[in-house]
Amino acid sequence: MVEEIMSVYHVAYERDESGWWVASVREVRGCHTQGRTVDEARRRIREAMLLFVNDARSAKLVDEVKLPATAAKAIRAYTTLRKRADLEDRRAAHAARRAVRLLRGGKLKMSARDAARLLGVSHQRVHQLAHDKG
Repeated sequence: MVEEIMSVYHVAYERDESGWWVASVREVRGCHTQGRTVDEARRRIREAMLLFVNDARSAKLVDEVKLPATAAKAIRAYTTLRKRADLEDRRAAHAARRAVRLLRGGKLKMSARDAARLLGVSHQRVHQLAHDKG
């Protein structure tokens, strides 16, 4: 089987003075378009590429949205905090499963409603956690 090599093009998106997003393909001189939104410019850049390259439909496009430094910094801060929150959510879910197993099993044999009250969750959530293998 022959493996096809997919072309990769880098598309820069920049806001112009009138508020439109201008999309330009770095590797293809003269290939650019615009849109009222980044999504519109993204859709239209592939159409523009059809005029320049043969593999425009199958090519992989790598987006590079150019933003002011303060906006880029805010996005990086959010992304970092979101990753931490996701990790903490997984840790909390693991701790909840362990607590449910201890409360409902062993010597305690606590009811789902009592365990739920102690954990601050619904009794339905206790049942879910008890059957969750994660």
